[in-house]
Amino acid sequence: MKLKELLIRYEIENDLNHTQLAKIIGVSTSTLYRWISGESTDLKKSTLQKLSHVLGYDVEKLLHEETSSLKPILGTVKAGYDLFAQESIEGYVEVNGKDAPRGDYFLRIQGDSMEGSHIYDGDLVFVRQCDTVEDGKIAVVLIGEEATVKKVRYKNNLMILEASNPKYEPKYFTPQEVADLPVRILGQVRFVRTDFD
Repeated sequence: MKLKELLIRYEIENDLNHTQLAKIIGVSTSTLYRWISGESTDLKKSTLQKLSHVLGYDVEKLLHEETSSLKPILGTVKAGYDLFAQESIEGYVEVNGKDAPRGDYFLRIQGDSMEGSHIYDGDLVFVRQCDTVEDGKIAVVLIGEEATVKKVRYKNNLMILEASNPKYEPKYFTPQEVADLPVRILGQVRFVRTDFD
């Protein structure tokens, strides 16, 4: 686990900002920013002990374990066609060491067009950032300035975006439309996470 992830998780759990956490640890805000940005990762033994005391667990031990990772939630994406793609971090999700390398970020779904693929309104989809996907894969696609989650198909020189809810019609794009709008793959959906409140 990375130091950044330990610090951010502690901030989220305790509803703290960077300035407040720096004060609790007893370091300057600029030092904390260097830790979070990864600029400074070689910490003295005394600093690691101080962090362990504040965070409540052995930081040195956790830094050498690859058991989990925090991935950002980059806002909301429409499982439809009419929501602007927002990339403001609204929080972080912990994923285990096996899943962490499979993707880069989470997006929250709005809409019902992918219900046939068990992707429901409010779910989080885990996305691997990429600019191409194989035929039949579910992807986050930017159409102009609108982001959507759809199954991507390629047929007769067309790019087809298919919903998995039959009440939504597929959208067909010619190579010219793909270039002009543009239509761009932002990432492949790796799995969906549903939280039950």
